[in-house]
Amino acid sequence: MARGNPSIAIAGAGFSGIGLAVRLKQAGFTDLTVYDKAGGPGGVWRDNTYPGAACDAPSHLYSYSFEPKPDWTRRFAEQPEILDYLRHCATKYGLHRHLRLNTEITDAEFDAASGRWRLHTAGGGIHEHDLFVAACGQLSNPSVPRLPGLDTFAGEAFHSARWNHDLDLSGRHVAVVGNGASAIQFVPLIAPAAASLTVFQIEVHWISRKPDREYPRWRHALNRRVPAAQKLSRLGIFLWFEVLLNPALISPRGRRTLSAPIRVLCRYALRSVRDRDLRRRLTPRYEPGCKRILTSSEYYETLNRDNVHVVEDPITEVTPHGVRTASGDHDADTIIFATGFRSQDFVAPMRVTGAHGTELSAAWKDGARAYLGLAVPGFPNFFLMYGPNTNVGSGSIVHMLESQAAYIVQAVRLLGTGVTTLDVRADVLDAFDATAQRRLGTSVWNQGGCDSWYLDADHRNTNNWPGSMTAYRRRTRHLNPSDYHLTH
Repeated sequence: MARGNPSIAIAGAGFSGIGLAVRLKQAGFTDLTVYDKAGGPGGVWRDNTYPGAACDAPSHLYSYSFEPKPDWTRRFAEQPEILDYLRHCATKYGLHRHLRLNTEITDAEFDAASGRWRLHTAGGGIHEHDLFVAACGQLSNPSVPRLPGLDTFAGEAFHSARWNHDLDLSGRHVAVVGNGASAIQFVPLIAPAAASLTVFQIEVHWISRKPDREYPRWRHALNRRVPAAQKLSRLGIFLWFEVLLNPALISPRGRRTLSAPIRVLCRYALRSVRDRDLRRRLTPRYEPGCKRILTSSEYYETLNRDNVHVVEDPITEVTPHGVRTASGDHDADTIIFATGFRSQDFVAPMRVTGAHGTELSAAWKDGARAYLGLAVPGFPNFFLMYGPNTNVGSGSIVHMLESQAAYIVQAVRLLGTGVTTLDVRADVLDAFDATAQRRLGTSVWNQGGCDSWYLDADHRNTNNWPGSMTAYRRRTRHLNPSDYHLTH
């Protein structure tokens, strides 16, 4: 390690990896490499190109604070514009010379003798670095259910995150498995052309109307000439999430106060479904917020179409010509899985091995845990971004990522002053995790009566942060060296 300029490896070139790389360069650290298995930056916004893909957090907050975009075309930006924004950031801040694309890290192992991380790539390459950051995200590995008979299906089948753009859906009989955040975006756009579209509903969701709109040109001009106007808009959105929505998810008192208004808003949107029986089937029986509240102004209207059907029965098997449930066979020549991601894998399929030969998967056999979602005992000089218990039920993950980037920059500064390794203490993680799980225990995610991707098989909440975005920013503002075992 060159004194003052540690060698840093970042796995992932999405919002996490790009944001961290920028902050490291701004802090004067230039010996950094951002690895990504794909051919360009963008992460989830590069991979999810399904029709209608868009963010459900307002654009002015779902962007870096250090790189405001004055000319967002609409309040909730769509995938192409978000991807362009990330590419712009990579170019503006000179990251392309640090990007190592089409390079998948398969194994990462800490060498105790040298105090360095040794990374192995799918192509057989080996690279060594002083510090390693997994910026893979929670939503990078698509989850496809293991349905009996799927291998016998004679038609086309794909996951929404791997959309088949070569397939023309016009006149086809489409089965959509899942009805979550991605499905409610693409179903309204593909339904008009399909001969039939059947949504196999896994679990109902609370859905409110999406307050989306295009920004006029005068707003773009105002943002450019008076930057404070855009900052004020960002602050207003931030306070909406922090002061109103966040307490409705975490605080028992807030849940009691705000649950009723949220139900009213969602049921108002549900009134657009004409069939009374279907409205009943689309009404959740769990508390609002237990799953992320979805937003759409087109999904319910689409369900009124004659060629669109909703099936609640669980799928028992896939046949060569469709999908079978307890109620019978449903013809289909196309299956689209809108079944989300393997959100609790965090770094999979990459294998990470710590100082004592322990793999991260073994360390997490009882559930993923990391101090502040960032550091794991026994894995020196290793940090995660968007790790365990850092997801937000309301708000913008970008705000959380910037907090994590600032914390990691402090760790790199320590390495640049003669410290060889930082290894978070086990008792520090235990205390943090106990407090986090206790607070999560009274949250709507744990007590709301649903089964969500936030909870693992043991009903342990491994994904969500049990507080506000402000609280997380405060906890990560200063790295306390006494939280770590340090070697020099």
